Amino acid sequence: MPVHDTFARRVRLQHLHRRDAAGLLVVPLDHSVTGGPIVHNGQLDRLIGQISDGGADAVVLHKGAVRRVAARWFRSMSLIVHLSAGTTLAPDPDDRYLVCTVEEALRLGAHGVSVHVNTGSATEARQVADLAAVAGECDRWGVPLLAMVYPRGPGIVDGRAPDAVAHAAALAADLGADLVKTALPRSAAAITAVTAGCPVPVLAAGGGAGDDVLPHLAAAMRAGAGGVAAGRLVFTAPDPAAMTRRVAAVVHDRTPAVAR
Repeated sequence: MPVHDTFARRVRLQHLHRRDAAGLLVVPLDHSVTGGPIVHNGQLDRLIGQISDGGADAVVLHKGAVRRVAARWFRSMSLIVHLSAGTTLAPDPDDRYLVCTVEEALRLGAHGVSVHVNTGSATEARQVADLAAVAGECDRWGVPLLAMVYPRGPGIVDGRAPDAVAHAAALAADLGADLVKTALPRSAAAITAVTAGCPVPVLAAGGGAGDDVLPHLAAAMRAGAGGVAAGRLVFTAPDPAAMTRRVAAVVHDRTPAVAR
């Protein structure tokens, strides 16, 4: 049996993919480290409950945040612990560095871990090396790996350029990721080219709120995306549970999105 195909990894992937062939809806909530608080003190558990009620498959949290939420939410959702950090206040806001280990994440009950890489950034070399090192630890411990990879840096003119996005997805897959999150191109044909060229599922990044976001995500699902990773779209919504349900319909049922 290949080292990456351990029983433990298969069990954790099955928990994540418990809807079988349906796409994955992941709600990243790591933004507080990057840009500041996303909820008022004491309200994170309520937000997680709303996301669970809305039908998300997984949430992404930093290690400290995990300790402030109830374990019951993860009977029906998977927990992905984010291992990377970086802030908008840094001299280089595209920099990312590891702040948690795979072993720490497992002690917190994680079903998977995630790492952020900005290709084209000034610190790309270290970020790529970090991704490779975490992939090795995931093989050792039998843990699924979500790589959040974006073309982002001084020389990147368009972070959604098809060639740059395809390169980012290929990098993640070839270094050992089980899932890739990235900002997909705008055209359906370009999305299809990216997803068809990547051997692991590609999740469409949701971005912020806007009338065009849900239709773009629905188009991405039709064009071959393996799911959606939408954080700000959910936690900035007036009703996060309702927004999660709308995105879940797009992802799980392939329901055409209607802007509201």
